[in-house]
Formats: sequence, C-alpha cells, structure tokens
Amino acid sequence: MLDAAAHDPVPATLRQEARALQRVLTRFLQAAELRDGQNRASLSRMDLPVGTDWRWRPKVLQGRSGTPALVAPTSGQWLSDEVALFHDCAEQALILRQVRNRQATDLAEYGLRLEVMGFTGAFLSYSLTLPSEALRDLASHHILRLEATLQAERPIAVYARLNIQQGPNAEKILRQMGDPIAGRHNHRIVEFDLGYAQLSNRSVDRAWLDLIFEAPFMNETVLRDVVLSRHARAQV
Repeated sequence: MLDAAAHDPVPATLRQEARALQRVLTRFLQAAELRDGQNRASLSRMDLPVGTDWRWRPKVLQGRSGTPALVAPTSGQWLSDEVALFHDCAEQALILRQVRNRQATDLAEYGLRLEVMGFTGAFLSYSLTLPSEALRDLASHHILRLEATLQAERPIAVYARLNIQQGPNAEKILRQMGDPIAGRHNHRIVEFDLGYAQLSNRSVDRAWLDLIFEAPFMNETVLRDVVLSRHARAQV
C-alpha cells in the first residue's frame, strides 16, 4: 500500500528551492561545457582580418541553455540574455530549439534550429545583442564582420541588419547574406563598414544584429555558428 504522505502536495518552499537548485546546476553545466569546448570553439585560432580587436560568439552557441526550446513563442521572447526571436505570425506556429552540433567541421558546440509551420506573418528574425566590449570606442573607422554557418531545408534568403543606437538616433545597415541558403553548411561572411553610417562623436549606447529570414513558410533552418568581430578599416 502506498504511503498516504506520498500524495501530499509538495510545500511551496521546497519547490522554490528545487527551482533555484536547477538554475545553479544549469549554470554549472554550461560553464563545464564551455571549458570542455574551448579547444573546439576557440575564437583565438580563427583566421580574422589583421587588427581585429574584438571577437564574439553568443554563449547560447557555446554551452547548454537554461531555456533549450521555445514552443509557439511570442514576438520578442528571449532564448537567452543575448538572443531573442521576433515575428508577426499570429498563430505563433514556430519552434526554436538549441541543438548539439555533431559535425566534425562545426566550431560551435550548439546551434539554433528554427522550425516554421503555417507562417502567416511578414517578418521573422533573430536579434543578437552585442556585448558592451563591442561598443567600446566604436566609431566610423571600424568594420564589423559577421561570419555565419547556416543550413535550410528549402532555399531561403537571409539578410543581416546591423543596428547602432546613439541617444535618440539609430543607424541601420542592411546586407544580404549572399545567395539563398540551401542544404547543409552554408558559410557566409558579410561586413558592415561604419564609414557609411551617420555616427556622431558620442559613445554608442547599444547595438544589435538582426538575422532576417525572407518568406520562411514551411521551412526548417539551423544557425550552426555565428561569430562577430571588429577591425579598423585599412588606411589608404
């Protein structure tokens, strides 16, 4: 006979302690995986332009996330502190998952798989918030470089838009990431020359990168890796 106590509700204090412990364990596992993956995902060994003074890969691509999946996400919902998903699909027919990269050529430990079903909206994009290190002394003589690896079940055009905010003003630079993404392991590089942006002498308050998917209806895309870096424009 089962003990009647087994049917008693779990006290709220114990549930709170369990959730707190789960968060601590998630952070521990993420840190452990970051250390284990240092040899594989080291940014220091990447072949980047001479004079590169900053390089960055989102943490959600390096270690296990505390929120590994978003099912039917609302627009603007965050997968991590650095990555959010924006869309205008009323049905929210989307699933975003953090997945483990398995190919020998993968440099990032994890990727982001986005499954789109009956999409009725006009836009769908990832938003990557650049860390404060990227904004330090950022000026018109800099070039921000995006290097990404993507795959898609069906051919799809992908655009990258850099957004830079200084006070009330926001500059935007849009680039198409080459030909439509199709199949596995599409490696793309685009550069944003800030000489074409109307930047003032004041410091940059924030910057973010939008990865925009055109006509994503009934498609599955995987963002296998994203690396952003910064270097100065060559003086001629």
